[in-house]
Amino acid sequence: MPAVTADPTTLTRVPAAGLGDVERPVRSITTAPSGLQGEGFPVRMAFAGVDARDLDPFIMMDQMGEVEYAPYEPKGTSRHPHRGFETVTYLLDGTFLHQDSHGGGGVIANGGTQWMTAGAGILHIETPPEELVMSGGLFHGFQLWVNLPRVKKFAPPAYQNLEGTDVTLLASADAGSLIRVIAGDVGGAKGPGSTHTPINLVHATVTAGAQLSLPWRPDFNALVYVLAGSGTVGVEQRPLRTGQLAVLGAGDRLTVAADAQQESRSPALEVLVLGGRPIREPIAQYGPFVMNTRDELRQAVEDYQAGRLGVIPDGALMPHTGRRS
Repeated sequence: MPAVTADPTTLTRVPAAGLGDVERPVRSITTAPSGLQGEGFPVRMAFAGVDARDLDPFIMMDQMGEVEYAPYEPKGTSRHPHRGFETVTYLLDGTFLHQDSHGGGGVIANGGTQWMTAGAGILHIETPPEELVMSGGLFHGFQLWVNLPRVKKFAPPAYQNLEGTDVTLLASADAGSLIRVIAGDVGGAKGPGSTHTPINLVHATVTAGAQLSLPWRPDFNALVYVLAGSGTVGVEQRPLRTGQLAVLGAGDRLTVAADAQQESRSPALEVLVLGGRPIREPIAQYGPFVMNTRDELRQAVEDYQAGRLGVIPDGALMPHTGRRS
């Protein structure tokens, strides 16, 4: 996993647990089912089977891969609409191209993040570049959907391109874990992602046998998802492995530990730690639209069909469809 890395012993360390800290208990652990999306892209649906009230303000999260593509196998998605939320795409391995109808776009590569505010409405496309399609290669990342509150559902669309080198790097108190703060505030260190909905988003690498203890805002919920490896979560030391999500209860600190023995292909425990301030508003969702009412969904579909969410210009980026000769 070549996401941006560093020597934890040289980094600022998060505060160690104090006597007054309240450890968050484990409320549930679920295993993400696998499936295909878009043009046949393999994903793990991280939030499947979890009560929406425990996920708020998040809507969906898919782990993309980890998959080793043969030549001509990589797939992307064709141009499609969104309204009413933000999409966050983070790549650990591989490359994606992005282009949207409001001028946002660029290359998402190892450790990079695409943060797109769909807001009032947008058309966009995510696809591997031609050279990756032709050569094949490793691809691994995730996409997260972050809800917007009613007052921001029609915010102007926007795009942030965050390179891997933009993330804030920290170390655990014992320097056994590398912490990448993509968005939010962890122990006083702020990530580069600018969010409409207050959230924390962290990718942590916990070395075999090490323990990660993170301070966490008590008004945020807390979720731990394993991208690779195995370990435990909470003071209860509940087992947690690749493709599993832990929902944590109330408190102001959370703990994750890596098993002493890891698979050779995943020498460390790789986790996403995320949480945010619940919005607590009704949700109406239809495919790529996340609104508050069914009437708003109908309007979103009508606006898309009428071209009011954007149009595909001549020469726009399209999925590469080359085949072996």
